[in-house]
Amino acid sequence: MKKKTIIDLYKMKEEGEKVSWITSYDSPFASFTEQAGIDMILVGDSLGMVVEGYDSTIPVTMDQCIDHCQAVRRGAPNTFVVGDMPLGSYQVSDEDAARNAIRFLKEGGVDAIKLEGGRSVASRIRAIRNCGILVFGHIGLTPQSSGVLGGHKAQGRTVASARDVLEDALAVEEAGANFLLVEAVPPEVTAEIHKLLHIPVYSIGAGAPCDGQLTIFADTIGMFQAFTPKFIKKYANIAPIVVEAFKTYSDEIKAGLFPTDEHCYHVIGDIEPFNELFAEYDKKCQH
Repeated sequence: MKKKTIIDLYKMKEEGEKVSWITSYDSPFASFTEQAGIDMILVGDSLGMVVEGYDSTIPVTMDQCIDHCQAVRRGAPNTFVVGDMPLGSYQVSDEDAARNAIRFLKEGGVDAIKLEGGRSVASRIRAIRNCGILVFGHIGLTPQSSGVLGGHKAQGRTVASARDVLEDALAVEEAGANFLLVEAVPPEVTAEIHKLLHIPVYSIGAGAPCDGQLTIFADTIGMFQAFTPKFIKKYANIAPIVVEAFKTYSDEIKAGLFPTDEHCYHVIGDIEPFNELFAEYDKKCQH
């Protein structure tokens, strides 16, 4: 499998070929993603909830993101990987934003970075682009600022809110972002953004009228049990399968059914010399 480039992704937009995009946070699942032929991987700050057990993305640090990017790159060396800039890594200054974006490329091995916000982060986008780094904007529902939004709530559902989303989309492109992710807005608003912008526009819970779709892998395969977003379609439901497997494993241990002879290594040659060895140590222990 050949890794996609910005040229490939723009050509896909031009030809109307949809991009498949999914999150991953570790090497095994990244490998599965690459084997499946998924176009892009996002190492999202959603790792805080999916992997680390936080109740939001807020506590996630740069070091955690870098560690997970490295693992994903090892598992999917031939897939386009996007690193997600966590809260605090770009909000303070343009210099911080550029410095941390560079870390993602140098240490994490990613192909691009993503940051949340529209008009409010325009200067950050410019600063990162000026470093020669590919940038994904992210507007609509932005989890890092969910407190200001009143929670994880869909955006663009009123005329006033839709105007804000559209202005953010235009600002992101004007600032120099190469791609845009739109989260949890009505498809009518996504369609208008897609019509207005020249860069690829991707959706996570923002409907079909765009250039591709992103989803959280743990939701898609039914692994994450805390809640399921409205926009998720489960293509598998592995949580109950895993729980049942672990329960059976525990039951068999307690019943003496595991391990059996087929799960054991055996001595090489005649057992008698081993019996003599054991007898020798039995005598030593008796003293």
